[in-house]
Amino acid sequence: LECDLALNLVGQPLVRQQVMKGVREFLENQNPVKPLVMSFHGSTGTGKTFVTSMLVRYLFQGGLQSPYVHQFSPIVHFPHAEQIEQYKESLKRWIQGNLTNCGRSAFLFEEMDKMHPGLIDVIIPFLGPSWVVYGTNYRKAIFIFISNAGGEQINKMTLDLWHSHKDREEISLQDLEPAISKAVFENPQSGFWKSGIINNHLIDFVVPFLPLKRHHVKQCVISELGQQGLEVRTDVVQEVTDSIPYFPEEEKLFSSTGCKTVASRISFFF
Repeated sequence: LECDLALNLVGQPLVRQQVMKGVREFLENQNPVKPLVMSFHGSTGTGKTFVTSMLVRYLFQGGLQSPYVHQFSPIVHFPHAEQIEQYKESLKRWIQGNLTNCGRSAFLFEEMDKMHPGLIDVIIPFLGPSWVVYGTNYRKAIFIFISNAGGEQINKMTLDLWHSHKDREEISLQDLEPAISKAVFENPQSGFWKSGIINNHLIDFVVPFLPLKRHHVKQCVISELGQQGLEVRTDVVQEVTDSIPYFPEEEKLFSSTGCKTVASRISFFF
């Protein structure tokens, strides 16, 4: 996993460091006192879903298709605000049932920024340091929350630090944590708004994904061409890289869509 992250995750040193620290410490502990809970934050195309799928591929046979990996999307699984009580009940039952089945299960919550506030708090009993909940031993489980919330603030801080001559590679977690907390945990639009998960400090690792620069996008283009079995032509790499929008308007430093649209843009050239 560490090697794969180093080779294939572009421009995210903080992510590599935090994810490896969290996973290594958790798996080396035969008797963890609580599940591993990580929250991934950053704008579109910066690698949140990529890292999540890579992580479960190494931890579970079959990766995302494993019967022990469970994905939740607010748009698919919890679309109607008026049915929130029903969703709470079914989510609690689903997690309890699957942890009874296999204590070493993973639960992935996508697009937390679109989750109805209050809904996620139903899983609080499964996240804390307790021996047994509802007759289930759950301390070896892994919970990952994925969210675009905080992305804007991470981008702004990265840009501000760049203006004060601090490159993105020098940015520390301490630089970003206050901004992420404010954007994610104090925002009425966020699934974590006024959440007991936050108030009880149940998230072990808040992982920020930084905006990608032009040379990172170029690496994504080269990697994608290789994966598709296409010739890595310098002119194509340059054209695809240049076709992506960058911000801010004047400097055009960071990709507005990360590497998300790289694959679809490549198809124009072949």
